[in-house]
Amino acid sequence: MNILGINAYHGDSAACLVVDGRLVAAAEEERFRRIKHWAGFPSESIRWCLEAGGLTAEAVDRVAVNRDPRANFLRKARFAAVSWPSLESVLGRLRNAGKIGGLRSAFEEEITQGRPFKARICHVEHHRAHLASAFFVSPFPEAAVVSVDGFGDFLSVLWGTGRKNRIESKGQVCFPHSLGLFYLALTQYLGFPKYGDEYKVMGLAAYGKPTRLDDLRRIVKLTGKGLFELDLAYFLHHTEGVSMVWEKGEPAVGRVFSPQLEALLGPARMPDSPIEQRHMDVAASLQAMYEEAFFHLLNHVQAETGSQNLCLAGGCAMNSVANGKVYARTGFRKLYVQSAAGDAGGAIGAAFHLWNETMKRPRVFTMSHAYWGPSFPSSECFEAIHEREADLARENCAIEIIESEVGLCFRAAQAIAEGKVLGWFQGRMEWGPRALGNRSILCDPRRADAKDLLNVRIKRRESFRPFAPSVLREDAGEWFETDDDVPFMLQVYAIRPEKRPLVPAVTHVDGTGRLQTVAESDNPLYHRLLSTFKQLTGVPMLLNTSFNENEPVVCRPSEALDCFLRTKMDALALGGYLIWRR
Repeated sequence: MNILGINAYHGDSAACLVVDGRLVAAAEEERFRRIKHWAGFPSESIRWCLEAGGLTAEAVDRVAVNRDPRANFLRKARFAAVSWPSLESVLGRLRNAGKIGGLRSAFEEEITQGRPFKARICHVEHHRAHLASAFFVSPFPEAAVVSVDGFGDFLSVLWGTGRKNRIESKGQVCFPHSLGLFYLALTQYLGFPKYGDEYKVMGLAAYGKPTRLDDLRRIVKLTGKGLFELDLAYFLHHTEGVSMVWEKGEPAVGRVFSPQLEALLGPARMPDSPIEQRHMDVAASLQAMYEEAFFHLLNHVQAETGSQNLCLAGGCAMNSVANGKVYARTGFRKLYVQSAAGDAGGAIGAAFHLWNETMKRPRVFTMSHAYWGPSFPSSECFEAIHEREADLARENCAIEIIESEVGLCFRAAQAIAEGKVLGWFQGRMEWGPRALGNRSILCDPRRADAKDLLNVRIKRRESFRPFAPSVLREDAGEWFETDDDVPFMLQVYAIRPEKRPLVPAVTHVDGTGRLQTVAESDNPLYHRLLSTFKQLTGVPMLLNTSFNENEPVVCRPSEALDCFLRTKMDALALGGYLIWRR
């Protein structure tokens, strides 16, 4: 059975291929289109997934979509009758639903070039796809499952229990109440208007104090059974609607907070204006309020389900700071967050929901790593180098061919230990927003100036945003206060106090780090590089940031070379080639 899973006409458009219950390929459309969070029909991702599986479109049996316009129809109708949302808002939702309903035409236009597309198209309610994306690929035979995001199919939260190949829902939160929308509103208020900017505010929060928490408690009110409600006077989405652009480009979301929020907290920050201490304090208060509501929900779920295992999904599951506090603030003892926890991951969720739950097939797959994207042979790396020979010569670059993985890792680790910034392009591209050792820029975590160096020479991003560590799995407990499997860099944990001075480049202002553990079984080459660096320095970790410069993470060798040439990286390991700036 060949199942294509897709997230279409929404931010982080993506596709995956599941064959007989096992994931074969998965990629986000932005990596091919080179536009962040690209929204629309994921034609390039679909083509690549089929190619990776050696299939034609005619071989696809089912398409699973992580949206169902018919879901919660009566709730939608009742809300429209009572609240009278704006006509433009209603028409916008209907246009988007029409695109989801017209997917067969999109397949025939963009994939089969006019030939009939015969696969059955199956719609999966948005949050059920989120739950499936976490539980059905997790290592747990049973778990509590929780999805939290902005909105999808009229819900913002869904939770329940997963056992074997079935998920039973137990509770939900409906539109217009949403923790994701609350976080979005304050993110916009703080002057970060782009789709997906919430992670910037999460980093900014560490520099403030939650001095406005009482004010935010007026906006988010905790109620019984783990639930919450928004004071809707501070928002616009329920009456005026929210303008959204979800087609053929970077998604854009209109303003969602009302003038009453500014009356409460003061004037909103303009995007290009300086960040003041009051902004940092609002960010800290926002994170604290989110965590109050989040753990209010999780503790109810844990008490209701009795499980010690938790699977998290939805856009809010990307809040790595809150994820890192699950063990301390709940009764859960094991946590799994899939590498693409947001809407891209809904493609996987829809496919596995169809296979495991609808078709009642047993679970046969666990996602322990994120390397499900394209890889490229040495010939393509050589071709990309050859095409840029003149540019490399102008940059006074030397090119080495490294014959073995041992030699490559030694030369790369040695360069990093000497203070060089290294681009690392190897193997299959990561699934999800994080670079996890195959499309990474690497640096020595012992360098106190590494953050400034990277921001000036390559990343050009806000100074308050931290860089993350990749650490050998077997050494994680010695360096972090929590010893756990964290392969997807989606949990923040405290670095042991005595170790913090040794790795200032990856230690955030509050003593934490957004951890990625690297197991030899999941990525032997990257594990070897970390091990070699440890042999040279005694430190079993590297600073790991995504291989990009204000663009999607690089996918192809040509993109890696382009990024190397237009920035000031010292070296690039491109497959078996090592390129140096002399």
